[in-house]
Amino acid sequence: MFEVLTFILAGGRGERLDPLTRDRTKPAVPFGGIYRIIDFTLSNCINSGLRRIYVLTQYKSFSLQKHLLAGWDVCSNQLGEFIDIIPAQQRISADWYKGTADAIYQNIYAIQDCDPELVLILSGDHIYKMDYQEMIRVHKEKGADMTVACVTMPKEESPHFGIVEIDKNQYVLGFQEKPEKPKTLPKKPKQIYASMGIYLFKRDVLLSELELDAQASASERDFGKNVIPQMIRNKKKVCAYDFVDENNKPKYWRDIGTRDAYYQANMDLLEQNPEFNLFERTWPMRTYHEQYPPIKIISTPSGTGSLVDSMIAGGCVVEGGLINHSILSSNVKIHDKAEVKNSVIMEGVIVGKGAKIQNAIIDKEVTIPPGSSIGYDLDVDKERFVLTASGVVIVAKKSSIST
Repeated sequence: MFEVLTFILAGGRGERLDPLTRDRTKPAVPFGGIYRIIDFTLSNCINSGLRRIYVLTQYKSFSLQKHLLAGWDVCSNQLGEFIDIIPAQQRISADWYKGTADAIYQNIYAIQDCDPELVLILSGDHIYKMDYQEMIRVHKEKGADMTVACVTMPKEESPHFGIVEIDKNQYVLGFQEKPEKPKTLPKKPKQIYASMGIYLFKRDVLLSELELDAQASASERDFGKNVIPQMIRNKKKVCAYDFVDENNKPKYWRDIGTRDAYYQANMDLLEQNPEFNLFERTWPMRTYHEQYPPIKIISTPSGTGSLVDSMIAGGCVVEGGLINHSILSSNVKIHDKAEVKNSVIMEGVIVGKGAKIQNAIIDKEVTIPPGSSIGYDLDVDKERFVLTASGVVIVAKKSSIST
């Protein structure tokens, strides 16, 4: 669909996800055993027939670039398709990207070169499935200058999101950034519209609004905080796209910007009938697959390796250990009598004989010593590792753990 040019904003620091973002930008953080977070936005694009995509990078982008170059060579340049990486270049000034709007403004040349009818702007750090063609259809039917995707949430969630105020016809009246007292939906005083960070613009409208925003000295160069309110003041036609299913129920969408949100979204995948289902063949989630051997489960004199309500990636070896309600990424080894419960174990982790782990996230290439425990004594764990607000233990990448 050549009338649409897509930008994916993938330069976020993700400071609230530390230590998972110490060595990588947030969209490059592993998720769900074999994926990176950005894979879900990219898969949505490909499944929606959108194949002119720029990925804007900035912060600690090396692993993200490696992943995209290795796993996302799925477009034909000869047919005018592309997934291209544009690093922050200080093209317009000596500044790095100041905000979401500034990231697009500094790459206006890319819009002018492609000459699209519409520009779709996405975040590279959310977990969801969306057919963007439905949003494009609504945008055209409304004759909108700009459309923002929204999802219904309880009023209590407003301090965590940008809140869109609408009228009964889905036109946007205002935008509030993480308000304590939000504007609620018409005739639904306990519900709000949370912005999903997905914006669809008419090209000429976007260019003119970015120029106006760039001239405003007090602007933070952000679409939600600045550009949308500016458009409303200028009487532009701004619409909200309601992200719901055929039963008018809000679809699954998670902003996994915090440690607990990241952990819970992983655990959501393990439900018997998960809202976010990775196994739907009609909407495949793509990623880069390294060549690993099949999973191997080994019996030992002390018992048989067992898996309960878990997801296990290729190359894993479970040697007499127990995996319960957990996600194991590729090339993980679980030794005899070890136990892993309610945890996310990333690539290359080795869990020693008799070690016990629960309610934890273990980043890549960590060796858990035999007989040690993580997640059982939080007073001890907080002296060695990072704890989330709910008590999930996070072990940083390549950490050295003493017995």
